[in-house]
Amino acid sequence: MTNTNFSTNSSLNPTEERILFQGHPAIIGSVPRFLVAIFTVGIGALWYWLQSINTNYLITSQRIVIEIGVLSKQIETIEIYQIDDIQLEKPLSQRLMGTGNMLLLTRDLSAPKLFLERLPLDVRELYEQMRPCIQQSRLRFRVRDEE
Repeated sequence: MTNTNFSTNSSLNPTEERILFQGHPAIIGSVPRFLVAIFTVGIGALWYWLQSINTNYLITSQRIVIEIGVLSKQIETIEIYQIDDIQLEKPLSQRLMGTGNMLLLTRDLSAPKLFLERLPLDVRELYEQMRPCIQQSRLRFRVRDEE
């Protein structure tokens, strides 16, 4: 069993796993969700809160882990070198609320498309942090692009 070193600072050691983002999707995260929360007198917000706290994202310099569920958990793990492409989505209704989405196109057979929704941060900045990690990981594992 290996011991993984987690670090939140920007260390130059490419084998050290750094946390780039850890958290939940934004509870409201878009204007339509905000309006639903208002018009349902908070019941919609409660429902969105339950959905949000039962979804956890962990994005590190080596892998992405998505954990969903209340009593039984579904956990999807993708090694970062398996990511072929990242598509960013910042719809107007989410930009107003400061959130965005990422669609990861991967080589993983069980999850060829992985959708990270309502990330409560600047998805462009997260993408810029992930890009060199993906490149370093692909070099380390000798992964080549298929033409």
